[in-house]
Amino acid sequence: MNGKSEPTMRKILLALPLLALSSLPVLAAPTAAQKDEFYSVCMGISQDAALCGCKADAAMSLIDERFMGVVIASMKGGSPAAEDFRAYNAYVAKSNQVCKPNY
Repeated sequence: MNGKSEPTMRKILLALPLLALSSLPVLAAPTAAQKDEFYSVCMGISQDAALCGCKADAAMSLIDERFMGVVIASMKGGSPAAEDFRAYNAYVAKSNQVCKPNY
């Protein structure tokens, strides 16, 4: 390579990871209404305001809007779809780790 094309190639190589990241879908955070519904359903199950508040707060950063629907439906007695089951178990484990550290 000659000296003139090397800086251009370097710029292209540095830009590639940024382009790759910009093409990833942006996942929407759960909504405030979903957080409220999560808390309400949790309270109906456990009557533990501290736990339900912690879990509702944790869900806001651990999962996206679509998956919050999966979690709420599961709390109401549904089962996650087969393709969501592993992620659901991982979410439950992580939220327990955050909200029930010695669990």
